[in-house]
Amino acid sequence: MEMKNQTIELTESLTKNIMDRMDEKLMPIKEENEKLKERIGKLEKEIEHFKREKKSNNLIIFGLVEGENSTAELFQIIKENFKRDLNIKLEENEVNKLNRLGKPKAENKPRPVLCSLLSEWKKNEIMKNKKKLNGIYVSEDYSKEVLEKRKALVPQLLEERKRGSIAFLKYDKIIIKEPNTNKDKRKREQSTSPQSPSKTQPKKQQTLSSLKNTNNRTNAFDAMRIKSNSLTNISTRKNQ
Repeated sequence: MEMKNQTIELTESLTKNIMDRMDEKLMPIKEENEKLKERIGKLEKEIEHFKREKKSNNLIIFGLVEGENSTAELFQIIKENFKRDLNIKLEENEVNKLNRLGKPKAENKPRPVLCSLLSEWKKNEIMKNKKKLNGIYVSEDYSKEVLEKRKALVPQLLEERKRGSIAFLKYDKIIIKEPNTNKDKRKREQSTSPQSPSKTQPKKQQTLSSLKNTNNRTNAFDAMRIKSNSLTNISTRKNQ
């Protein structure tokens, strides 16, 4: 039993010493690994930022009938649609890139169009008024990762809207705002608040109360005059 206990103690001490030495040797490697993780995280954020900036002025146009013979014809079709539906004039020098996305399909389904603009202001104007477009749909240009995230958030978006919340997608996140009930509360408080006595009293009572108030005021003024007269009389007597 003593031998067994000694062997157990020896094995425990040996394993502890070995683990301590391993930890000492691995510490710099762990620290370097953590630093590399931080750098990779920063680089990923920078890459995502560059991707977002690159696509910030891009528009994806869906539902545009595919029948043009050149890029110039495609531009004229888009220009006419924006002018007719949105009252926005688009010039050739405002477009950086214009092309169809993907390979032609056997089906008669038109391919989406990538329209890259030079002006962010023009792109924002089109996005603000995109609901006025007839027959076509316009959206922003997102990467595959962002599109997957947006697609995964759609069920939650619909559920929040069913509850009555104001919900919408902003890039790769969902924004949820509770409905503004302050206006309803104010309306209820105004409707349920008791009326002032001046409103509830009839006109005759209001006139009588006003007359009483005026009489009281005049009586107060008379009393002040009597006091002032008495004081003047007392002062004259003293002088005499």
